Amino acid sequence: MRTGVLPLQTGLRPSLCTLLGPRVGRQQRPASAVHRRGQRAGSSIISNIATAPLPPPADLQRPARQQPETDQPDLSQAPPFTLTDLKRAIPQHCWEKNTFKSVSYLVKDVAIVAGLAVAAYSANTWWAWPLYWLAQGTMFWALFVVGHDCGHQSFSSSRKLNDFVGNITHSSILVPYHGWRVSHRTHHQHHGHVENDESWHPVSKKLYESMDPMARIGRLTFPISMLAFPFYLRSRSPGKTGSHYDPSCDLFVPAEAPLVETSNRFMVGMVALLAGFTVALGPLAMFNLYFMPYWINVMWLDAVTYLHHHGPEDEEKIPWYRGEEWSYLRGGLSTIDRDYGIFNKIHHDIGTHVLHHLFPQMPHYNLEEATEAIKPIMKDYYRVPEKSKGPIPFHLWGHLSKSFQQDHFVADQGDIVYYEKDPEFAANLKASQKKASA
Repeated sequence: MRTGVLPLQTGLRPSLCTLLGPRVGRQQRPASAVHRRGQRAGSSIISNIATAPLPPPADLQRPARQQPETDQPDLSQAPPFTLTDLKRAIPQHCWEKNTFKSVSYLVKDVAIVAGLAVAAYSANTWWAWPLYWLAQGTMFWALFVVGHDCGHQSFSSSRKLNDFVGNITHSSILVPYHGWRVSHRTHHQHHGHVENDESWHPVSKKLYESMDPMARIGRLTFPISMLAFPFYLRSRSPGKTGSHYDPSCDLFVPAEAPLVETSNRFMVGMVALLAGFTVALGPLAMFNLYFMPYWINVMWLDAVTYLHHHGPEDEEKIPWYRGEEWSYLRGGLSTIDRDYGIFNKIHHDIGTHVLHHLFPQMPHYNLEEATEAIKPIMKDYYRVPEKSKGPIPFHLWGHLSKSFQQDHFVADQGDIVYYEKDPEFAANLKASQKKASA
């Protein structure tokens, strides 16, 4: 769906570096270690985002890969507006962080989690447990989103409070807060970049062809890929090395190693707590109370994060960038908003994703108002999400399944590329499954 028709703009655009001013007092870190730092000049709301190099003169630019044929305008090209234009359109109060409001959302989530657990354990009937798994897994995912906001420092203006709440909420669902926070920051710094993005980024054709068959199944097969998150925490994405638990991983600078170790200690404490409850209540009770909701939460997390970067609701292909064509703004515009029906508010408006990617320090309770403010500027560059036809967003199932069927790899070369389909994927998948079961 589109909000209007916009003339194509193919001229050069200022980079984020140009918009926000020169870098000062920081030494550039290697891109391979993804340790670039953001620039705060002129804005307190944009931090921890990477700056893009200035594009070369027009006569030296490499031609972009042709967009797949479509009746829609070419949204892979640089937009006729800047990040500053979008920022100025947003009401000032949308940037304000209200600690009391954030804590109230957290208290509500924790109360619901506790109430569901007590009610299900007290009822202890066969028909109640599956309902509990779904409800509690959904609330675990809501707790993850609270920790996610802490990682972006949008929970409050206090870094100490944000990191404490983040460690508590994330360790409660077995996520290493600081390890994940840094890798997620990298995702935002390089969103839409083929090689430098961190999560759910495309694999090149060369990497795809070299992947182990079981890795292809785990990464590219629906619904198996909806269980990928714990394995991503342990060993990252294809083509990348290290672990979110390892302080020496190239995700982290030396100064961040103690923070990673702190989150690991929170994780050890949570595992010990779960072991104590297992002894006190029994393995079957903990299977029902925690293990099954945990995996429902993982499925929520993988499905939502995948849908924000794949599977548009029309025939448009989402562009991915390399080299001079990539910029922070263009990468952010390639993300997708989604409507999750009744879950929009339960999950703290995580579906309002485009504005979140452009301005990650904005509190979740202001994202909808801010999005409405920038729509007139974005025009066709804002992909209007398809509305759920009922309280449950069943319409997203088709987009998720279709994307996994056709989004397998991108070309090895080209600064603007699109997902391509492996015509032999289904046959190779069946052969791999047959071999694994033999």
